[in-house]
Amino acid sequence: VLDGHAADLFVVPARHEEGGVSLFAVPAASAGVARRAHATMDQTRRFAELTLDGVEAPASALLGAPGQAAAALERALDLAAVALAAEQVGGAQRCLDLAVAYAKERVQFGRPIGSFQAIKHKAADMMVAVESSRSAAYWAACVAAEEGDDLAGAASLAKAWASESYFRCAADALQIHGGVGFTWEYDVHLHLKRARSMEAFLGTPAWHRERVASKVLA
Repeated sequence: VLDGHAADLFVVPARHEEGGVSLFAVPAASAGVARRAHATMDQTRRFAELTLDGVEAPASALLGAPGQAAAALERALDLAAVALAAEQVGGAQRCLDLAVAYAKERVQFGRPIGSFQAIKHKAADMMVAVESSRSAAYWAACVAAEEGDDLAGAASLAKAWASESYFRCAADALQIHGGVGFTWEYDVHLHLKRARSMEAFLGTPAWHRERVASKVLA
């Protein structure tokens, strides 16, 4: 659970006794609620494991109509995936900016390393990854804004592609920086950790691709 170590209230999905999935507001201090902080690669996002053992929720804790939360949960996932994809696009763009700036100032063999073909190829591949994922994220955001029927497919497409693009750009930026990219004086290694962490958050690229496939082949 994101920020589960500090949350005071949890929105918990559970099977309702009358059938279907319902949402319940459960205070963190409730009897039977336990949480354990997880070590994470990205220190800007903290996660915790939440365990509920024999937790009793009063009728007032029910959010919305009983047994009708499945659609709301799916839409929440879609909107969150769109927002996360947009953040990943921004991270990928930042990696490209850092790599280009370093390639222009780092001199080797008497000239900037950005003049070497291998560096040019990496920068070009990063640019393609950034712009293609940006297009996917923009499209998903438009579908969300217009409340289109294809939100699930658009959100999963954007999340899958932006996840891979961010990690690829972070890895290539680190290669361009070389050993100094692992030092605290440079931010590239922080992007690599964040990209890997965000890749799995709200579903891996493989999971989202499977979701897209189910929509296409439905």
